[in-house]
Amino acid sequence: MHIAIESPRTPDVVELLGEHLHDMYATSPAESVHALDLSALEHPSISFFTVREEGQLMGGGALKTHDAALGEVKSMRTAAPARGRGVASLVLTAVIDLARQRGLAELNLETGTEDYFAPARRLYERHGFAERGPFADYTADPNSTYYGMRL
Repeated sequence: MHIAIESPRTPDVVELLGEHLHDMYATSPAESVHALDLSALEHPSISFFTVREEGQLMGGGALKTHDAALGEVKSMRTAAPARGRGVASLVLTAVIDLARQRGLAELNLETGTEDYFAPARRLYERHGFAERGPFADYTADPNSTYYGMRL
């Protein structure tokens, strides 16, 4: 598997992100969906990673830099056929590494509280994230849980 920073406008990435947004709205109330659309993912504060195997898109995720100290994990998604193969861990490790390279002090994320998000919560905990309260522009939401790690 190969990981790289890539444009979220690549056609297969657009499709994967469309599935991601669809699932987020299918599993959470609209006001609790914090997934970014394509235009937001193209902002200069975002670095979007993809994982490919023999050219096939396996998954992706992003680092959003809020300021000189704070980063956020965004848009984590593994393609259905690639689940269980370590793709999400590869993306998350790349995001953490880039955050450290940029000298960020803290890396946070938001994910859902529904059972659908249980594998994601386990992934984040395995990688050293701990539950915390809302950060940046987030507010308390019964459908969201927040995680963070010091870098």
